Amino acid sequence: MLRPWQVRLSERIDPSHSTPLYMQIIQALIRDIERGRLTSGSFLPSSRELATALGVNRKTVVLAYEDLIAQGWLSSEGTRGTMVSASLPDPGHDVIPAADEQSTEPDYDFIAPPSRPLAIPGGPGLKLDEGAPDGRLFPAEQLTRAYRGAIQRASRENRLQYRDPRGSPMLRRNIATMLKTHRGLPVGTENICITRGSQNGIFLAAQVLVRPGDAVVVEALTYEPAVAAFTACGAKVVPVGLDADGIDVEAVEAAARRNAVRAVFLTPHHQFPTTVSLRPERRLRLLDLARQFGFAIIEDDYDHEFHFESQPLLPMAGYGPQQVIYVGSLSKLLLPALRIGYLAAPPGVIDAIAHRVSLSDGMGNTLTEDAAAELIENGELRRHTRKVHQIYAERRKSFAAELDTRLGDRVQYRMPEGGLAFWLRFKGDLDRIEANAQAAGLRFASSRSFMTTDTAERGMRVGFASLTSEEAANAVAALERASR
Repeated sequence: MLRPWQVRLSERIDPSHSTPLYMQIIQALIRDIERGRLTSGSFLPSSRELATALGVNRKTVVLAYEDLIAQGWLSSEGTRGTMVSASLPDPGHDVIPAADEQSTEPDYDFIAPPSRPLAIPGGPGLKLDEGAPDGRLFPAEQLTRAYRGAIQRASRENRLQYRDPRGSPMLRRNIATMLKTHRGLPVGTENICITRGSQNGIFLAAQVLVRPGDAVVVEALTYEPAVAAFTACGAKVVPVGLDADGIDVEAVEAAARRNAVRAVFLTPHHQFPTTVSLRPERRLRLLDLARQFGFAIIEDDYDHEFHFESQPLLPMAGYGPQQVIYVGSLSKLLLPALRIGYLAAPPGVIDAIAHRVSLSDGMGNTLTEDAAAELIENGELRRHTRKVHQIYAERRKSFAAELDTRLGDRVQYRMPEGGLAFWLRFKGDLDRIEANAQAAGLRFASSRSFMTTDTAERGMRVGFASLTSEEAANAVAALERASR
């Protein structure tokens, strides 16, 4: 007759499972020892007896026993047989019932995620992103060649080892040159740290700036993952208003007088989510406030190259490098999947950020970073940017035409001068659209994900660049259905 633990063991063994049978036996025996069902010094059946009970080959049980003996869970007592090692301590708890193994809940406390995920939920339906590029437009063969060259160079130069947490020297040099030449930033390689995308850069900036209880000023409508990063670092998030000219600088000053403000987070070129540009006079006033109150400005310039009405505005970091931590990304220019962002800041700040990279990552991805550097050096990035700029400019006009045709005066928007998304305001229909979205075949970010106050203006941010003309027509038609 089988003992209770043998019955449980036989129920756990599944020949169809991808885990080898001997490993299943090992895992099941360790689990019973840990849970107090097999106690220290108790004898196990012979390998032949257990094999018969489980309906497996005896060699399978022998292999499991030998591994457990070698690991110290079991001991061989010669002719007496195999027993649970006498050196193992008592479990320190009552025997845990087998039924408890069905639970998937941990026995410890942890910080749960928010009820609403930061990313747009997965699943069926057309995804309306918040301004992503169309990855289908980047030539895969160019990326393949760049990776091949990066691997060969790194192997020749013995650079396939751990390295500087600031990132690939070649990519840092190329990004510094790009920022100096095209965006007016007074930077060199010592001012650059490569990150895993702009969100990683924002979080790293928050880590070196914010102590628990410090205040970070954000706009009433802003980028929710940035707010989450500041909150995770213990910041008190202080929302202020904005209008058609950008952030309310008088409200920033008032907040700095009431709070120990350590940082102001901005997307001044194309405000996220509303797409408006921060006026020069407000930029200068913010830099004055930063000097007066000693806070940093975190400037997230997430889509600098895509400005359609005029020349892109120069970043604030170009004329306020001592007050600004500049966050950039190659995601819009190349591919989001490459996960390449960067920070530009004074060298001491870069050293502090590199230390944080060492704590969380150790280093970035040498091969991916060198491949991206190759695409910059050989001019492929510049050629690709020119090509997609024309495509996105046309898609911007086509998307606006679809909105006018299908939604008419039910939606209000301002044609974005730059960036890859529209900010849409619906006349009383937004609740209905969000409620009907799934049935209409749509997935998009909640309007509340952009709001840091309950009184902020509600709207919907919809990216147009990643949609072909047919996909854009289908998306707006679905929006129209959802609004009924």
